[in-house]
Amino acid sequence: MIALIQRVSEANVKVDGEIVGEIQKGLLVLLGVEKEDDEAKAKRLTERVLGYRIFEDDAGKMNLNVQQAGGSVLVVSQFTLPADTQKGMRPSFSKGADHTQAERLYDYFSDCCRETGIVTQNGRFAADMKVALVNDGPVTFWLQV
Repeated sequence: MIALIQRVSEANVKVDGEIVGEIQKGLLVLLGVEKEDDEAKAKRLTERVLGYRIFEDDAGKMNLNVQQAGGSVLVVSQFTLPADTQKGMRPSFSKGADHTQAERLYDYFSDCCRETGIVTQNGRFAADMKVALVNDGPVTFWLQV
């Protein structure tokens, strides 16, 4: 399971011109699910994403996680993250989970975020989404479990 996380000052997701998820300060999480992923990996990735210290403290050091910084989370499904790009000029999606497994683990990841008390918004799984964000920093990290 893969999370590309971006520290944002604002982000939103639109489907057919309608905002379906929106946050201010926090993390935009692009989430990719691979074939071998399960609930244990989703839970571990949730812990890593929410615990990752990428927000500045009073001294300007990256010492705070999203909850300590008073932020929210916007989770967007991203089936292209597990793509194999090692050769050729076209990505292979053979490592990605099937639709049913991916949606189940996407929902589970989002629920795990909510269970911690952090405000969590979502995109719409498998929809043609338009994601807008202001990357604060820019700060972007790839986390994988």
